Amino acid sequence: MNRTVWLRTVAACLGGWAALSGPAHAADNPFLTASTLPFQAPRFDLIHDGDYQPAFEQGMAQQMAEIQAIADYPAPPTFDNTIAAMERSGRVLDRVSETFDGVYQANTNPALDAVQTAIAPKLAQHQDAIYLNPGLFARVRTLYDARATLHLTEEQAQLLTVYYQQFIHAGAQLSAADQATLRGLNTHLSQLETRFQQTLLTATRQGALVVWRPAALHGLDRAALDAAAEAARGRGLTDAWALPLQNTTQQPDLQSLTDRATRQALFADSWLRAEHGDSGDTRAVIAELAQLRARKAALLGYPDYASYVLYDQMADTPAKVQRFIAQLVPATLAEQKREIADIRAAIHVDGQTFQPQPWDWTHYAEQVRKARYDLDQNQVKPYFELDRVLRDGVFFAANRLYGLTFTERKDIPVYNPDVRVFQVTDKDGSPLALIYFDYFKRDNKNGGAWMSNFVGQSHLLGTKPVVYNVANFTKPAPGQPALISFDDVTTMFHEFGHALHGMFADQTYPTLSGTAVARDFVEFPSQFNEHWALDPIVFAHYARQYQTGAAMPQPLVDKIRKAARFDQGYALGEVIAAAKLDMDWHMLPAGAPRQDVDRFEADSLARSGLDTTDVPPRYRSSYFLHIWANGYAAGYYAYLWTEMLDDAAFSWFRAHGGLTRENGQRFRDMILSRGHTMAYGPMFRAFYGQDPDITPMLRHRGLVPGQE
Repeated sequence: MNRTVWLRTVAACLGGWAALSGPAHAADNPFLTASTLPFQAPRFDLIHDGDYQPAFEQGMAQQMAEIQAIADYPAPPTFDNTIAAMERSGRVLDRVSETFDGVYQANTNPALDAVQTAIAPKLAQHQDAIYLNPGLFARVRTLYDARATLHLTEEQAQLLTVYYQQFIHAGAQLSAADQATLRGLNTHLSQLETRFQQTLLTATRQGALVVWRPAALHGLDRAALDAAAEAARGRGLTDAWALPLQNTTQQPDLQSLTDRATRQALFADSWLRAEHGDSGDTRAVIAELAQLRARKAALLGYPDYASYVLYDQMADTPAKVQRFIAQLVPATLAEQKREIADIRAAIHVDGQTFQPQPWDWTHYAEQVRKARYDLDQNQVKPYFELDRVLRDGVFFAANRLYGLTFTERKDIPVYNPDVRVFQVTDKDGSPLALIYFDYFKRDNKNGGAWMSNFVGQSHLLGTKPVVYNVANFTKPAPGQPALISFDDVTTMFHEFGHALHGMFADQTYPTLSGTAVARDFVEFPSQFNEHWALDPIVFAHYARQYQTGAAMPQPLVDKIRKAARFDQGYALGEVIAAAKLDMDWHMLPAGAPRQDVDRFEADSLARSGLDTTDVPPRYRSSYFLHIWANGYAAGYYAYLWTEMLDDAAFSWFRAHGGLTRENGQRFRDMILSRGHTMAYGPMFRAFYGQDPDITPMLRHRGLVPGQE
């Protein structure tokens, strides 16, 4: 094909896309052109639910025209006409995908559920159409084979390698027949993942414990009771209280509730939320997902899905993950044995004779904490008012470390009235990013907490980061302050660590930018940022009584610090159990029969080496959103792996002066701003000076002796 014919082909493709969009849609759909708001922030003032699906359809059509034009380009492949051209493609699809993903997870409704159901398989097919395009792969392979002669920059060389590996990983070298099979598997998997997510959201919403007797809620403070009453009213119930479920097994209110029957009912609602044999039961979907993922891995030449997933991770094999987890078990199990003895003793002190059950643990652990450290969680909450924690804690630490400042923007439209927006200014006074905060739980919001981008950073595309943090804190009753627990404070610092990783992105190419890194590296910056929540300078700045502004008394501060290492056998054990459960699911071979979910889970937990009777996994299979729909399949161990990294990095900070601008700049330059521009092991070693080990991690949790 000569260049003239190629240009006509491109024009015809783009003309077809324009015809598909239609003049009315082109004029009205806000996704079809770049936003005119600062930082190209989403036009939530213009976006309607009906805009998403047409924009997805048009965005995919546009990108396919662009991709085919690259594949058919008559000149020999170069980095710019192939790799950089792919990076420039799909701008409409990027805009609608990034916006929809954020709103769908945090503020869904039946219309958006319908869009997700319709679009998810089409997006899977779209990705296959790109990565299984033989002409496109031939150009990428030609460049990769000649990479030593192309005089590429470090970032360009990395991008070329990443693209080549992604094509291979996506099946570009399979036969036509196997590619057809793969396309079918990918479509089916995307449908199942969507079904799991929607079913679980419904099951979690319906699983809220409704209580009709005030006495059953004894132990909850006034703010919690008001919030429960408000949650019941939101469900159309009067003279009742509702305790909505968090996404984890244990529920926060179990700590305070004194009525054991209520605790048991709340735990049961959590534990069985998606296992009632009705339309909210996720087990059939899980069994099919695990089986199809194993088939996909085998088709691509891997022994199991975990091996397929881990190919580009820092821990690159299942065996390496298993060895890492095994190192954590002995110290964790020893601590669990000490803790269960404390729980039994606390039950005895309470005048009770029953054997502890999982719904008793956090309640009596709190009694042990109070007795050992004279610390009552309700005593500290008045010092943790959400807005003050944000401004005088999270923002303050970022200013001390990195020189950032924050200005609230009331003029930026949002997707829900709870959402707040801040402009971030860099140390030199230049605009750096926008950040959105959506902290309060809603029934139409997925559980947990997370960060992502509405707009990604790229010098090639001329875009700066627009990021968001989402959580599920209890919303106070109207007129009441948002007083949160120290665990919630830690969550705020954690998600903001992800935000820093996204905001400090400094890449030319979007594929390598910001948080676009391996699962077992992406949690490193977030978990590292948690450490500043207890830094003496930072803590003193935000931990102030919400009515008087008085600093937290030093004896109470000391109690919090001492108690920070409390119950670590439980805290670490529930995560290890969940990580092992995830790995077991995804190490099933392709020929394995469809599993009975309950039996498989019980066998996996029995093999864990931990006390999973008293310390159940943080997530059961049936509500393990991370691994079945959120991209953490065979990757939940990453929270533990990156904890090893973050504790090692923090030990470096402590040894070099702690909270200083010099240290912050070094961490920004060597970790937070690097994206995926180099391999993770060398990146970490360049900062830390050696490979990480588990000792700082176990020491930080108080599971081995020595000074942190």
